[in-house]
Amino acid sequence: MKLALPKILVLTILLSITACKETVQESQSYEPEIPKTQENYSEDWSSLGGHNESPDWFKEAKLGIYFHWGLYSVPAFDNEWYPRHMHFEDHPVYKYHLENYGHPSEFGYHDFAPLFKAEKFDSDKWAQLFVDAGAKFAGPVAEHHDGYAMWNSKITPWNTMDTGPNRDITGELEKSIKGKGLKFITAFHHAKNLQRATAIGQDISISHFPYFEGMPPTSSDPDLQLMYGNIEHEKWYKEVWLGKLKEVIDNYSPDIVWFDYVLGDIPEAYRKEFAAYYLNEAHKKDQEAVIVRKQHDLPLNMSVEDLEQSRKNTIGTKTWMTDATISDGSWCYTKDLGVKRSQDILHMLIDIVSKNGVLLLNISPMADGTIPNNQVEGLLEMGDWLKKYGEAIYGTEAWYTFGEGPTKEPTGHFENHDLFHKIKYSSKDIRYTTKDYTIYAIIMGKTTPNQQIMLESFAKEKILDVPAIETVTVLGSESKIAWEQSENGLYLTMPGNTVDEMATVIKITISQ
Repeated sequence: MKLALPKILVLTILLSITACKETVQESQSYEPEIPKTQENYSEDWSSLGGHNESPDWFKEAKLGIYFHWGLYSVPAFDNEWYPRHMHFEDHPVYKYHLENYGHPSEFGYHDFAPLFKAEKFDSDKWAQLFVDAGAKFAGPVAEHHDGYAMWNSKITPWNTMDTGPNRDITGELEKSIKGKGLKFITAFHHAKNLQRATAIGQDISISHFPYFEGMPPTSSDPDLQLMYGNIEHEKWYKEVWLGKLKEVIDNYSPDIVWFDYVLGDIPEAYRKEFAAYYLNEAHKKDQEAVIVRKQHDLPLNMSVEDLEQSRKNTIGTKTWMTDATISDGSWCYTKDLGVKRSQDILHMLIDIVSKNGVLLLNISPMADGTIPNNQVEGLLEMGDWLKKYGEAIYGTEAWYTFGEGPTKEPTGHFENHDLFHKIKYSSKDIRYTTKDYTIYAIIMGKTTPNQQIMLESFAKEKILDVPAIETVTVLGSESKIAWEQSENGLYLTMPGNTVDEMATVIKITISQ
């Protein structure tokens, strides 16, 4: 009986390691696989490790969209850390706030709540944009570090139903996004919200809101304390951090719960309690849930690794994620915010997919609920490409090598953001994906008519079990492709016209 291509390629990888000189690396937190048969979870890592952290739907989705949108969108200045920086007298945000709103002790961050109206927000329109962009899951930053809940919360008065929009933003999004057939993600950054520095003179770097005397983050008002995290720690962990997660899980049934950094500062017992609660609730609802974490604060046998604005430069042996923003600056909307070129976003997606990754792409809506035109255009241009050539992306997995060409991504996580921003691919860079009996070679750029291409990864010295090729075609072209398979690789001649400006897909079918 003949094996399907992915199984053949597993053997190929093993035989080709020496020749390819490529090492598939795993995270330092890698834990051995255990049988994924768990149905009811207890609050211990051995039980939680029975969760299938990367269900098929997630592996096959490849692209999701989320958005930094909240009170920080009102001043629309600098970035989403406005609520912290507005308290430091030597920071440009402080000077901007002083000139436009007054002294932070008199006009605090919480005073932006009535100004956050979201009057033009249309969840159905947003959901359709996500579909047209090619996303398979989408959802909000449910709460950033700032203590403002983007849902109808009973835990905190600082939420979109009781202030500002007077609407259940997350509820509307869930209905519209799931209604379009997409999975729903909620992102949580609120582990940073707690006032860990609670006395004048303490290290203010460990709290999102600095503890400066006379400023709202030091207030004894119980409502303000709920926004600024100025609460007794154990109470905050259980009633606020964990309570908000349970509230969103109960009311909106997210398919993915995604965590930003400093999750490790949450006591382990509460992390376990969250995971068991979420996974048990998802099981009741027949959901294949996904938990994503950014640092080494949850085991990788029950969660997915996320790299902020960064990527692997080898094939991941487990499904992983990159979160990156469409902008070239802030994650939230700011005045004159620039965006990356659509081809750069697409090339990033292709590179990530070639290494068994998933892209979570951030967009930056305005306070009134408008998504700026330059962001919409970029999403739609990427979506148009995916409509034509998405078979090379969705439902694929990595081949024995992720690609070839001069451009290779740096290693790192937070520390190499600037390097990743500068990456530019060309038609000399090729990335591979595969599914069934098909290998896709994606040229990262424009090719010229009748251009001669050699795919070196098919060379006998690199792949010991050379596949027997049946057909070679270029997606989007009806022209017959001249090709030849030799010991040095796969030679082919491109069509007499340029097929696509952004990226060109060569489809290689092998014998079954």
